Amino acid sequence: MHRQQDFLFVVMLAAAAMTPAAGQDVTPAMRSGNGTQSTASVLDFSGVWSLPSLNALEPPLSGPGPVRNRSRVRTGPQAGVGDGRQLVGDYTNPILQPWAAEVLKKFGEISLAGQGFPTPRNQCWPEGVPFVFINRGMQMLPQPDKITILYPFNHQFRQVRMNESHPAQLTPSWYGDSVGHYEGDELVIDTVGIKIGRFSMIDWFGTPYTQALHLVERYRLLDYEATMKAVEWAAKEHAQSDNPGSGPRPDPSYKGKGLQIRLTVEDAGAFTMPWSATLTFRRALDEWRELVCAENTQWHPGTYSEVPTANQPDF
Repeated sequence: MHRQQDFLFVVMLAAAAMTPAAGQDVTPAMRSGNGTQSTASVLDFSGVWSLPSLNALEPPLSGPGPVRNRSRVRTGPQAGVGDGRQLVGDYTNPILQPWAAEVLKKFGEISLAGQGFPTPRNQCWPEGVPFVFINRGMQMLPQPDKITILYPFNHQFRQVRMNESHPAQLTPSWYGDSVGHYEGDELVIDTVGIKIGRFSMIDWFGTPYTQALHLVERYRLLDYEATMKAVEWAAKEHAQSDNPGSGPRPDPSYKGKGLQIRLTVEDAGAFTMPWSATLTFRRALDEWRELVCAENTQWHPGTYSEVPTANQPDF
């Protein structure tokens, strides 16, 4: 079970103490800013953001995009939307190399049989990027030399070094080596060196990746109308919620700017071509809540996560 803990202050202090592919315009949204605004006013990404969708990755209007759910809701107000109760990734997506398509197909068969399969989330495993975007929120803490990004589940965070290059000799890590810079009204984050573990995957459907994975995230602010238009587009693929249990709620009365990430994914080891996706955030209503993957998590009836447990009393 998840238990909420008020550790934001501790995580912020700890994070502060630690020391290019171009994304395509993939949503029906306009750039914010008209070239006359100051950089500070355009690029204020700080604060808490809410992501209405659990499955996260939104498909582009055109061009190659992320794996979609073959299982769709058939009736009711969500008819046509991906069915979150059955995680059946579309293994016919042309972005997939044959071996990756086979991996995805096997996971889908497990889900169709009414069973679960292990993921970074249900195994309390480091989620890595881009899987970490399934968190329904994030908080960005910008500093001149780095940006720290907090995620509400299991004390996960990333650090982005600003205006630096990737090291020549790179040791893979769970969230990779991320370097950032500003381009006009966008924050561009380039990430390589993402580690592969037992439960690593791109998304809920189990899409695999290799150590050749290269991500480019382009963060930009959208005006309110463009934000809601992008959210409506995302709702055609993934069910939305104004009261997510795994992150902060969006503020329904906030009419200011939203935040959008345009993600470009390259991995010659798993994919046949680069592909893109977006994520559209709204300002959060709630205070930050952290959720912890506790011991003895039962992720499928009779099946427990591989979290180390102490079966003997300490004293």
